[in-house]
Amino acid sequence: MNDITNKISTLRIATATGTVVVSDPQTLVLISEKRIPKGDIFESAKAAGLLAVKKTSDVIPDCHPLPIESARFRFEITGNEIHIYLEVKTIYKTGVEVEAMHGVSVAALTMYDMLKPVDKGIEIRSVKLLEKKGGKSDSKFIPSESITAAIVVCSDSVSSGLKKDKAGKAIARILGEHKVTVADFCIIPDEEGEITERAELYCKAGYDLVIFTGGTGLSSRDVTPDALRPLLDRELPGVMEAARNYGQQRTPYAMLSRGIAGVKENTLFITLPGSERSVIESMQALFPYLLHAFRVTAGAGHE
Repeated sequence: MNDITNKISTLRIATATGTVVVSDPQTLVLISEKRIPKGDIFESAKAAGLLAVKKTSDVIPDCHPLPIESARFRFEITGNEIHIYLEVKTIYKTGVEVEAMHGVSVAALTMYDMLKPVDKGIEIRSVKLLEKKGGKSDSKFIPSESITAAIVVCSDSVSSGLKKDKAGKAIARILGEHKVTVADFCIIPDEEGEITERAELYCKAGYDLVIFTGGTGLSSRDVTPDALRPLLDRELPGVMEAARNYGQQRTPYAMLSRGIAGVKENTLFITLPGSERSVIESMQALFPYLLHAFRVTAGAGHE
C-alpha cells in the first residue's frame, strides 16, 4: 500500500460510468413498468453500488480505507442501453477513482443479475472513469521554472562550522522537485541585522521567493520572525497556519514554531523551523500549493 502520510486532505471528486446493454426491447418495457421479477433494478443497483463504494478497500488490496462524503447515482436509458453514472466525493489524502468505478461495476452486475431471467443476452460494457478532481494533479499554477528563489539558513552553529546544514539542503531539494530555480543559497548567524540585510537585498534584486530556515523557536537567539515582520507589507497568516497544522498532526511540538510568512513588494518571504524534519514537513504542507500565490500576484486571479 502506497505511503500517503505526507499528503494533505483536499476535496476529491471522481465520476465514473458504465453501460448495461439489453438484447430484447421488451426488457425495457418490463423495467419501465416495474415488472422485473426481482424488483426495481435501479433502486437495487443503487443500494448495491453504494455498498460497493464503501467496501472498496476491503476487496481491492492496494486501496486505502477512506471516508465517503457523498455518492450519487444517475441512470439514463438510450436505445437499448442503460447508462450508469456515479459521482463520489471525499475530503482526504487520496482520490476516489477506484471507489467510483467499483460502485458502477457492482451496480451493473446487480442489473445483470436482476435482468438475466428475462433477457439472456445482457451485456456490461465500458466501465470507465469520466473525470476526477482534487489533489496535486488538479492544481493549476504558473510554470515553476519562472520562479526564482533564495534560501537563507539562519544558525549560529551552522555559520560557525560547528554543525552541518541539512534543513537548507532539504528546502533546495524540494524546490528543485517543483522546478523552482534556487538562484542563491547562504548561511548567516542568528543576527537581526544580517537577516534584515539579506531580506532587503533579495527584495531589491527582484527574487520571487525567499525562504529562511531557523530562528523560529523560543530561545533568545531565535529572532528570524522578529527581524522580518517589520519589513513586510502584508502578512499571510494562513501559510504558516497550514504548515503548523500539518506538523501538529505529526508532533505536538509543532505548535511552538513562531514562523511567519508575508510579502514585501513582489517578494514572498517564508520562515521555517531549523530542523531537517520540520522543514520537510512544512515544505510538504505548502508545496506546490503555495505557488498559486504567484499566479494571483501576476494578475491571473483565483480559479
